[in-house]
Amino acid sequence: MLDDKDRIFTNIYGQEPWSLEYARKRGDWNNTKDIIAKGRDWVIEEMKKSGLRGRGGAGFPTGMKWSFMPKQSDKPCYLVINADESEPGTCKDRDILRNEPHKLLEGALIAGFAIGANRCYIYIRGEFCNEGSTVVKAIEEAYANGLLGKNAAGSGWDYDVVLHRGGGAYICGEETALIESIEGKKGQPRNKPPFPAAAGLYSCPTTINNVETISCAPAIMRRGGEWFSKIGPNEKNTGTKLFCISGHVNQPCNVEEAMGIPLKELIEKHAGGVRGGWDNVLAIIPGGSSTPLLPKEICDTVTMDFDSLRAVQSGLGTAGVIVMDKSTDIVYAIARLSYFYMHESCGQCTPCREGTGWMWRTMQRLVKGHAELEEIDMLLEVSKQIEGHTICAHGDASAWPIQGLMRHFRPEVERRILEYRKMAA
Repeated sequence: MLDDKDRIFTNIYGQEPWSLEYARKRGDWNNTKDIIAKGRDWVIEEMKKSGLRGRGGAGFPTGMKWSFMPKQSDKPCYLVINADESEPGTCKDRDILRNEPHKLLEGALIAGFAIGANRCYIYIRGEFCNEGSTVVKAIEEAYANGLLGKNAAGSGWDYDVVLHRGGGAYICGEETALIESIEGKKGQPRNKPPFPAAAGLYSCPTTINNVETISCAPAIMRRGGEWFSKIGPNEKNTGTKLFCISGHVNQPCNVEEAMGIPLKELIEKHAGGVRGGWDNVLAIIPGGSSTPLLPKEICDTVTMDFDSLRAVQSGLGTAGVIVMDKSTDIVYAIARLSYFYMHESCGQCTPCREGTGWMWRTMQRLVKGHAELEEIDMLLEVSKQIEGHTICAHGDASAWPIQGLMRHFRPEVERRILEYRKMAA
């Protein structure tokens, strides 16, 4: 359980205005220049001490990512903030943009200084119309008060922030596809290497971080990396985390909690419990729609951190918790996700372009039982041929929901096939 004194996102519910006046009362932009005065190496070292891992899904250590940027560069360096929150079941970044934009902007300045960047692009999902307008107003406020622009926050560091609206494509949440989109090209992932730290936006050194990740930076710098590292179960799963709880719960919500909180406690404490009681749980997707679902017997005891969820063959992802009770048609639910991943494939890689459509068509037939038992193993084999064989992780994301379904609910799929066979006879 997270103590109130350790909360980073104190206005995530918008109980106070987002404006600079109120943000400063909450502690944002407090002596930012003193943090920057300690130097790039100090900022990166504190970030490494904190153990903060990327909050956008991949979970890569943030301090290490920042340290990949060159110390000296004859090209400009860029920070890109990924606000293209597109994962079904995930809505945490949206609330940060809506209610705490100055926390993000201050984090952008600190992160930009640490990586040697003088310019930041916030790539926001096109559908976030109101949130984008709020961020634009916050940027204008920051410029008007000397917090951005020349000598940002009196630090001696020049820093500009630009909001870039995307077109609402899921694939642009992948960092290199996002870069392509900013450059005015079709949002398709790039082959790596070169990695963005060597050749990213406009072929210049670039770091891409998630909104929540960047927004955590000011608190970590003020309170120290050790403070953040002591929240959570162990050194690889540290700090606070925003969890998005939706589906068959009594009170869907976003909530900031300590990493490693038991899944059952998270839902019962903050979301008012499962509709019909905990015993009515059928399955829960723990980290956004791309992470494999977990049945109730695992959900009873699993904790919400990177390693614990990996150990049960799922993942923390974006921490988008989707609860499904026993009224759910679980096979149809996964078929619907299969349609989403087919629709959002950019089509660049053959396994993903052809395989996602093949999986969706097979899942459609499995929903009604219009298939043969042998097709279940064929479907799993196709998912394995897609997983790990594409430029980006979209292929993995399309395969994992189906693999999770068959891992835990294969008897239900087989039952439908056998029942349809009886009816047809």
